[in-house]
Amino acid sequence: MSAAADLASGKGDKDENFPVASILIEKRFRPPVMTFYNFARIADDVSDHPTTPPDRKLALLESMRASLAGSGSLSPEAVALRNMLVERKLSPQHGLDLLEAFRRDVTKLRYNSWDELMDYCRYSAMPVGRFVLDVHGESRETWPANDALCAALQVINHLQDCAKDRRNLDRVYLPLDMLEPAGIPVTALDQPKSSPALRKVLTELANRTAHLLDISRPFASQIKNRRLSLDVAVIQTLAEDLTKRLLARDPLADRVHHGKHEMPGLLFRAFFSFAGARMSRKKVPS
Repeated sequence: MSAAADLASGKGDKDENFPVASILIEKRFRPPVMTFYNFARIADDVSDHPTTPPDRKLALLESMRASLAGSGSLSPEAVALRNMLVERKLSPQHGLDLLEAFRRDVTKLRYNSWDELMDYCRYSAMPVGRFVLDVHGESRETWPANDALCAALQVINHLQDCAKDRRNLDRVYLPLDMLEPAGIPVTALDQPKSSPALRKVLTELANRTAHLLDISRPFASQIKNRRLSLDVAVIQTLAEDLTKRLLARDPLADRVHHGKHEMPGLLFRAFFSFAGARMSRKKVPS
């Protein structure tokens, strides 16, 4: 067991908002995706640990970087990812990019603008989708749509957890240039419900997320692997539904996560959308 594993939160892939290596993707692709997820999960646990000093967190993340890059071997999660990447002739860059986001989580507690937040998503979210695409041998022409979807998923998580992130880690992802002009201190996130001013900011951020999902909507139809395409269609549907929920509810006061009882209906919608998109692609213009 690595030193980083001592900080493990106990969370696993079943605790995530969105499916990880789901049964929708081909069995041969699930092990590499889970190897990447396990690497990301332990790095996330390190950066989010509530009592470990920042310098200790950074040292553990550096050990993971060295192990992934091949100049160390102290992190079994990183070594496992490195070995899998070598076996499949894939670059370690996506994993290295992800570690940059976790380093920022340790050292950067505020984001000044939407652009800064999107730059964070470039490292925290987009590499995950890019890795899955690379494992499947998909074209990099899919990256722009992937990046929009992954950024949307990240912002959805930030909005859902904005009170918890502030309470547990004093970490605020809501852009300061949206809060400060409205006279909203970050301590507003400590309240049991949003003020009208904060609710307006949260709604604007949800609207920007909806715009990202508009950009990512063609993503599933751009993917050649049919099962991965269906998986992405499901994720797109879940993200769109959560964004609508964030537009209608206050994440400080209301539940804005999906319940298990809601999943069958959401999956049906995703399958229907996927089938319609596939049928449209097969139509030959007259």
